[in-house]
Amino acid sequence: MVDMLAAGARARGRPAKFSYRKESVRMPQLPKVPFGDTYITRLISGGNPLVGNSHFTPELSREMAEYFSAEEVVKYFHRLVENGIDTLQARGDYRVLQWLELFKREGGKLQWIVQTVSEMHDVFENIRVLAATRPIGIYHHGSQTDKWWIEGTIDKVKDYLKCIRDQGVQVGLGTHTPEVIEYAEEHDWDVDFYMACFYNLNRKPRESAVISGRHDDTEVYPDEDPVRMSEVIRATEKTCLAFKVLAAGRRCQTQEDVRAAFTFAFANIKPKDAVVVGMFDKHADQIPLNVAHALAALRAQEAAAST
Repeated sequence: MVDMLAAGARARGRPAKFSYRKESVRMPQLPKVPFGDTYITRLISGGNPLVGNSHFTPELSREMAEYFSAEEVVKYFHRLVENGIDTLQARGDYRVLQWLELFKREGGKLQWIVQTVSEMHDVFENIRVLAATRPIGIYHHGSQTDKWWIEGTIDKVKDYLKCIRDQGVQVGLGTHTPEVIEYAEEHDWDVDFYMACFYNLNRKPRESAVISGRHDDTEVYPDEDPVRMSEVIRATEKTCLAFKVLAAGRRCQTQEDVRAAFTFAFANIKPKDAVVVGMFDKHADQIPLNVAHALAALRAQEAAAST
């Protein structure tokens, strides 16, 4: 999900430095789509970079973790709002709760779609704590969902979905596996939205690097994966939030690559869906850049539909 904008980054494990200045640019507003009883921008900020989870190299993950102090995260939240992004997706651990509290103390307002935290000793309690912070949606952690899918115990997820429903927020199911969404649809699960990864990182059981503390160098990002997940996204009437559309930085060697990835994503999801992108703004001012890419992709989609 990280737009690194750096030729040669793969070899060095970190992006090159750029001279973009962090100044908000007045630009057209991002379109919004319904989400429960509210609306969300079609570009949402992801939270992986904030917690040092690059899905790229251990060096980049470490650089992200060192950069995103509480002060920098709060600045990042303000800049999301300044650039027209009104929704954050992030894991519901106590670091993120603290950052959001500090942001709110400064008068900041962001909608929050939150992921359950699988390493908690009691995830039901985690869900109840998260609901008290008034997110607009809570979703079951995708890697845990996929682990149970592989083990043949996927129906265990339903108890957590019911707990989320009991909190009165939108209920989400996270997954990297297209077949999981097809299964949930076939069995009419009580779900309002899907967090749908463009790449299937969980073809075998895998622990999130945030939980294990170890970089996973077995992740693969084949070109056919986004096509397959997009088909599943279009097949369901439920809202889908597509993530890792930039292949965790692997589709970001140039701005043209980034633009192409955004264009593909918006052209292949439903008009009611949104895209989630994590951003690391240490070396490049990625927030306004990605807003511009999203707007360009949506304009291209509208033009194609009118011809």
